[in-house]
Amino acid sequence: MELTLPTTNAEWLPFAAAAVAALLGLLALLAPRLVLRLKPAEREARAVAEARSLIAGFGLGIGVVGLLLFNQPFVQLALGASFAFAALGRLVSILTDGMAGAYDWLFLLVALLLAYCALAPVFGLPPA
Repeated sequence: MELTLPTTNAEWLPFAAAAVAALLGLLALLAPRLVLRLKPAEREARAVAEARSLIAGFGLGIGVVGLLLFNQPFVQLALGASFAFAALGRLVSILTDGMAGAYDWLFLLVALLLAYCALAPVFGLPPA
């Protein structure tokens, strides 16, 4: 398998979304308390384990595969759907859990932007 870098806008968008997913996964793996925004008194081992396994593992997995296979439509769909459903989860949390702070709205917009970046080439939206 030959390792290539993106050359067009249609390739750079999903590559960038995959890079962000991998970086977020790495952050969750190395600093789960920061990702969960736990205070030092709230160091619940189970929550940290969940962050390291589900959040970090998923982010690193989809991110690394997205970086290696950024020009494959099914990989772009998987990456885009992941970010779209993350945005849906954030929106549900904002509407039902009272989590409507600036942090929550910002990360809703970030998830939507990353979903667009991954899905746009599949649907022919960005210029080549």
